[in-house]
Amino acid sequence: MFDKKPKSYTDLLGKTNRIVEGTTIQGTIISPADFRLDGHLIGNFQCKGKLVIGPAGSVKGDIICKNCDIEGKFEGKIQVTEILNLKSKASVNGEVICGKLSVEPGAEFSATCVMKPNIKNLLPNAGEQSEEKTA
Repeated sequence: MFDKKPKSYTDLLGKTNRIVEGTTIQGTIISPADFRLDGHLIGNFQCKGKLVIGPAGSVKGDIICKNCDIEGKFEGKIQVTEILNLKSKASVNGEVICGKLSVEPGAEFSATCVMKPNIKNLLPNAGEQSEEKTA
C-alpha cells in the first residue's frame, strides 16, 4: 500500500567520509555523503552533502556541494547551493557562488562572490532530473 524507498546504507548510519591530516590527494573526489577534509586535495571535489575543510586542510581546485564550512585554505571556484561558512582562520581565494554566505571576523576572503539564493541543482550527473520552469 505504501511504497517506501529504502534508505541507503549511508543515510542509515549517518557516516561522514574523512581525509586525515598529513594526507595529500591529487585527483577528483565525488561523494554522496558528508565529507571532512583535514588533509590536502589538489583537484576537484563534488558532494551532495556538507563539506568541512578543517584548520589543517586545503583544497586547490573546484568544489561543488550543498553546504560548506571552511577553516583551512581554499583556492579555486566553489559553488555551494545553500550555506558557505568561513571560520576565522579560513583563507579563500578565487570565485564563490553560494546561496548564503557567513564570514567570521579574521577570515581572509579574496574572491569574487555571487549569491544566488534560488539555486536548485549545481551537481551535474546527480542522477536526478532538475525541472526548469518556463514563463
